Amino acid sequence: MNVLKRCFDFSIALALLLLSSPVLLLCALAVKLDSAGPVFFRQYRMGRNFHAFELLKLRTMEHRMSGTSVTLGADPRITCVGRILRKYKLDELPQLWNVLRGEMSLVGPRPVIPELTREFHADYERLLTVRPGLTDPATLKYYRECEILAVSADPMKHFKTVVTPDKLQLSAGYLQKASIWSDLRILAQTAKAVIPHISIQIVVTNHDVPDSIWKPFAQPAGKEYPDQLVRVHAGAADLMACAEEEGAAGD
Repeated sequence: MNVLKRCFDFSIALALLLLSSPVLLLCALAVKLDSAGPVFFRQYRMGRNFHAFELLKLRTMEHRMSGTSVTLGADPRITCVGRILRKYKLDELPQLWNVLRGEMSLVGPRPVIPELTREFHADYERLLTVRPGLTDPATLKYYRECEILAVSADPMKHFKTVVTPDKLQLSAGYLQKASIWSDLRILAQTAKAVIPHISIQIVVTNHDVPDSIWKPFAQPAGKEYPDQLVRVHAGAADLMACAEEEGAAGD
C-alpha cells in the first residue's frame, strides 16, 4: 500500500503541477505585482514521524508585517491578491512540490505547526505515522473554518476544544480505512469544494455559534451573507484562530 500510494501521489501531483503551471505562474506574477516581498511563503510544519519540513504556499500576506502565528479570515495582513488566492485555495498549489519531494501526500492529515503536535502529542503519534496531506475528510468538513471561527465568541478556545479534537478524530478514522479508492473519492470531493459556483455543504459543530450565523456558509456559492455576519467578519481582525493557516512575519 505504501509503495502504491507513493506512486499514485507522485504521478497525480506531477500531472496536476504541469496542468496548473500556467495558473501558478499567473498567480505568482500577481503576488509579486501586488506587494513587496517573496512570491512564496515557507513555514515549518510537522511531517511523517515528527520530521519537520518546509511547507510551500504562495504568499498571501504583507511581508515582514508583525502579527500572531495564527490568522483569521479578516486578518489585516492579507493582501488584495491574497484574499482571492485564499478564497479559491490557489495559494496551496505549491504544495504539489512538497508531494513530489515525498514530504506530503495528496490525501492525509493536514500538516500542522510543531506547537500543535506537542499539545496533542498522543493523537499525532498515530497520525504522523503517515505523510501529511493536501486534503482529508477533516479538511473537507472544515473547508470554511476561518469564517466559522470568526463569529465564535472565543475562537481560540473553540479551535482547541471543538475543532481540533474533531479534526483529529476524522483524520484517525480516515487512516483506519484509507485506500487508493477512498483517496480518489476525497480528491474528487475536494475538487468540487474549491471549484467556484458549486454548492458546498458545510457540516460544523459549533457549540457557541448560533445556527443563524454559520448556516449561511452552507448555502450555494454566490449567496449574500446576512449583514450581521458581514459586520462580525469585518471586525474580526483582532481575533486569533485557524492555526492551520499561515504564521507570523509575512504569512
